[in-house]
Amino acid sequence: MFFFIQFNGDILEIINKILWSIAISIIIINSIYFSIKLKYPQFKIINTIKSIKKSKKNNDISPKDTLVIALSSKIGVGSLSGTALSIHYGGIGTVFWMLLSTFLLSIINYIENALAIIYKEKNISGPQYYIKKGLNNKVLSISYSIIVLILYIFLFSSIQSNTITTLTNETYHINKVLISLIITSATFITITKGIKGISKACNKLFSIMMTMFILLGVLVIIKNLKEIPYIAYLITTNAFNSKSIKGGLISTVIISFQKTVFANEAGVGTSAIISGSTSSNDYHLQAKIGIIQTYFINFIVLLITSLIIITSKTSNLNIINGIELTKEAFSYHFGPFGEQLLLIILTLFSFSTLITIYYYGESSLTFLTKNNKVLNILKYITLISIFIGGIIKATMIWSLIDIFLAMLTIINMYSIYKLKNIIILKLSKK
Repeated sequence: MFFFIQFNGDILEIINKILWSIAISIIIINSIYFSIKLKYPQFKIINTIKSIKKSKKNNDISPKDTLVIALSSKIGVGSLSGTALSIHYGGIGTVFWMLLSTFLLSIINYIENALAIIYKEKNISGPQYYIKKGLNNKVLSISYSIIVLILYIFLFSSIQSNTITTLTNETYHINKVLISLIITSATFITITKGIKGISKACNKLFSIMMTMFILLGVLVIIKNLKEIPYIAYLITTNAFNSKSIKGGLISTVIISFQKTVFANEAGVGTSAIISGSTSSNDYHLQAKIGIIQTYFINFIVLLITSLIIITSKTSNLNIINGIELTKEAFSYHFGPFGEQLLLIILTLFSFSTLITIYYYGESSLTFLTKNNKVLNILKYITLISIFIGGIIKATMIWSLIDIFLAMLTIINMYSIYKLKNIIILKLSKK
């Protein structure tokens, strides 16, 4: 039995590496191509911020609301554990490549958000819509929707819930079933209020969780201010020192991009699902929202997480990984309160992700069927996934998440390239 499990684990790892090598290659090629064709909009950050500030708030879902919802959905367990995994597997040099990837990934998010508005139907959109309407490829659009349902409703919901229950149980020894029941109930109350209810919840949660996270990050930076220049030097030199990195330079770049895509989902297409919920038809403005999303996650969330881990001076960078490494770093910096602080942050991160990724599933199912009974069933399936995910052992879930995420990325990036003429025509006008 052990051999069988090990064998399947090895197979999943091989599939994972192959798919992500393809996905990252396509992302890089598309990013460079569109950056040149669209004259590098990701570097016009000042104009982007000004445009978003000028946008008007309305009673429906505004472009600013979609920014908060998108960030809430993306900043979850993956932001903290993905960063730790990247450093664990590729060394601190991966931080350099994670930051550099911002400029390549932001152009993709820029395009996804624009396409969401160009091809949306009644304030609902996503890659499945621009694949069907733009490419006239029904099979590929249906495939994308089905994978979204599997990935987010079953796998991502489970892992977010599992992280909360596991950490709470380890910290306070509260029964996992009780914790999982509370998370499930809170999610149910929120998602029954629809996208407007999700938007209101995200706006409240986002301000609390990001204020807390950034303040903790600033405290760590101030505490280690004298070491920051040397850390920056180490990050840069290690980025090109393939001898000290497992698997060499190419492997490190792939790991960095993979975990960054995992954290900000640029290239996956989920930003387009959220962008489609806005009542605005300004695809230029919505495209700029995509750039801000990527910059915020990479330059604030991922960078702060990286610095918290690196400055902890842990000797376990090559031994433990994921959320355990992040937990050790928090304990180092904040002593006996470290685990509690991380638990609060992760709970807020995970819950905001849970309620927003439900909308990914709802939008995808709406694309497949307009039957209200089926849509109502989705709510209960989501709640069951969250509850079960909170009490089971998350053994191979992460590997499956990586594989399905790579599949979505490949489908989305292929579709974006095929739509290159309409993208250049629409986004070169302004």
